[in-house]
Parts: sequence; C-alpha cells; structure tokens
Amino acid sequence: MPNPDSQDIYQLDYDSMAKVFIDQHRQMLMTCLDGLTEEEARANLVESKTTLLGLVKHATFVERVWFGEAATGKSRSELGIVANPDRSFVLKASDTIESVQRDYAQAVEESRQALNGKTGDDVFPGNRRGPLPVRWVTLHMLRELAQHCGHADILREQILTARKQQPA
Repeated sequence: MPNPDSQDIYQLDYDSMAKVFIDQHRQMLMTCLDGLTEEEARANLVESKTTLLGLVKHATFVERVWFGEAATGKSRSELGIVANPDRSFVLKASDTIESVQRDYAQAVEESRQALNGKTGDDVFPGNRRGPLPVRWVTLHMLRELAQHCGHADILREQILTARKQQPA
C-alpha cells in the first residue's frame, strides 16, 4: 500500500490520490483486529452497538452501499446487505475475526472494481438521493473510514489497556 506521505503520491491526480488515502484507511480498519481474541473483538465498551468486529462489519456494509448500491442501482436486499446502517453493526454468532475480515476484503475488491476506469467526474446513478458524482462518493467514503478508524483506535486502546491490567 502506498504511503500518502510519499513524494510520488504528491504528484498524483486528485482521483488517484483519493484512492490512496481511502486504501490507507481501509488497511487501518482491517488491521484494528490484529492480535485480538474473538472475545476482545466483540467487546462492547460503549453504550452503542459499536465493537471492533462490528466496525469492520459495518465498513463492509458501507463499501457495498456506496460502490454496490450507488454504482449499480441494485437494492440492498439484492446485494445481500441489511436495510439500514444501525443493523450493520449487529454481530451474528457465526461472525469471527477471520470471516468479517474476509468479507471486508471482498467488499473492498468489489469497490475497487466499481471504480476501475472511473474518474471523479463520472456519476453513480443508483443512490437513493439520486445520481451522485463519483468524487462525492469517494470523499464520503474517506469521511466514513476516517471516522470509524478513530473509533477503532479508541476501542483498541481500551482493549489493550484492559489486557495489561489483568493479573498475570
């Protein structure tokens, strides 16, 4: 993954640069689960449904909304995703770190394919709001990922701190 702070990234066109930043945030979110137990990944440390595993599962939903639904006009049920964002955080008993990361990686690859050959000036026709410029969708995706990476940083810090405080 290219480093957005690398000299060669500074000279890229806007659309290519945005993809590098999005990919950096995708990777940060994917790796927030590294080294955790299944129990830690499911730990509910805040009043909402937000858990580390749930954040990555939600990111899968977000990828499929913006690069599946918006790009193709397919319904959420056709895409196999829940109807609303709140439900995308809900974990099933069968959800594991491995399965959620695998689903996320697949959704990211599908998103990359949806963007292949597109510029920010192109339009995704299938959003509920109506047609949206790809540039808006990529900026929105970066906003979503940045917000959730911040959540993940805090939750992971809480988990790792609690781990250190457990008796040996």
